[in-house]
Amino acid sequence: MDTAAQSSDLDLVRDLIDRARRAGADAADALVVRSASLSHSQRKGALEKLEREEGADLGLRVIVGQRQASISSTDLAPAGFDDLAGRALAMARAVPEDRYCGLADPEEICTLLPELEMADEAEPSAAELIARAQACEGAAMAVSGVTNSDGADASWSRSKMALAASNGFAGSYARTRHSVSVAVIAGEGVGMERDYDFTTAVYAEDLEDAAQVGERAGTRTVRRLHPRRVKTQQVPVVYEARTAGGLLRHLAGAINGNAIARRTSFLKEKLGQHVFGTGITIVDDPHRPRGLSSRPFDGEGVTNRRREIVADGVLTTWLLDLASARQLGLKSTGHAARGTGGPPGPSATNLYLVPGTLTPKELIADIAQGFFVTELMGMGINQVTGDYSRGAAGFWIENGALAYPVSELTVAGNLKDMFLRLTPANDLRFRFGADSPTVRIEGMTVAGTS
Repeated sequence: MDTAAQSSDLDLVRDLIDRARRAGADAADALVVRSASLSHSQRKGALEKLEREEGADLGLRVIVGQRQASISSTDLAPAGFDDLAGRALAMARAVPEDRYCGLADPEEICTLLPELEMADEAEPSAAELIARAQACEGAAMAVSGVTNSDGADASWSRSKMALAASNGFAGSYARTRHSVSVAVIAGEGVGMERDYDFTTAVYAEDLEDAAQVGERAGTRTVRRLHPRRVKTQQVPVVYEARTAGGLLRHLAGAINGNAIARRTSFLKEKLGQHVFGTGITIVDDPHRPRGLSSRPFDGEGVTNRRREIVADGVLTTWLLDLASARQLGLKSTGHAARGTGGPPGPSATNLYLVPGTLTPKELIADIAQGFFVTELMGMGINQVTGDYSRGAAGFWIENGALAYPVSELTVAGNLKDMFLRLTPANDLRFRFGADSPTVRIEGMTVAGTS
């Protein structure tokens, strides 16, 4: 991490806060986010894009009484800070009161920043990104049955954030991300199928081999050829690990403090109750080393920590920032996230389902008829009722094995029931920030032909 640059940005936001206070703000916080990225795209070996972007954004939030306003700017010159603070204050005085706004109390402030290995100091060259994409696409195209490429991408990014507040908090961190991906096509004419694969990591050394990723993408695509339809029926549904993480994102939305405060969540009455089966544990860990969503403190400078969101099937907490916590008469759980252009809001970090003991093969071994989901489409989720309905494709299970590809199906149920009937396999990998092993859910409706 460039500690000199981080220190300079902290001085910058402290200066802006001081000016806002002198102009009449009762409290204020400010942040600077600097970003840089390098990305490459190619298709069938021909370069389509090689771009580098750099930028910086400044955000200021001012609080006057029980009113708050946020303003952002790409101009980081201190000469404009008085004007920026003045405009933010004028906005705050014009908006309705919000009795839940405010900064953290002193005892909530993070004072000890953990070392989380969030930033890879090595920046890849354009040639390195091109080589990664070439290896990935070349391996995918070499798979027998692959007929075309939808393109390969390789990218790197770094962001640096410095946050300070008039309550005394000041902290900064940097984050990097490397990724390689490819999508290819198999078949011809109306019988074509498409699939993809990727690898993403904070450190380049943790990326999977690009050629292996490409080979996997090609194999996945060819396996999808000649899909069938099945009749509508109720069967066990098994979500491949890559699709199962979506269930965790639905959970995170349902226990978001804003949804709970507004009474718009199907889990609003479930705190302290079984929402999953016995033995199920779901963790949110902002301090996971090299985690894709790790952070040493939350977006309000509040101390954060590893939490078992679900412990032995029981929902133990909401995801709360300061405002939603105050509205519910609780304390922040350190889940505030924010950008430069608005106030904070609750968000999960590294959310994952603790794996079980069965392999995916063992998980489906006793299924006579079932559906193994490898792709989901659409967003048919009702967060108020928990009703769930999404388009899906994958493989039909017969007598404990994957029998043939299927497509144009819909999986439907209710998330309250689905969570209670969920069984995890043992193949957890950290790839998204919301990660799950393969999971099996009993008694779902698969809608196909009548």
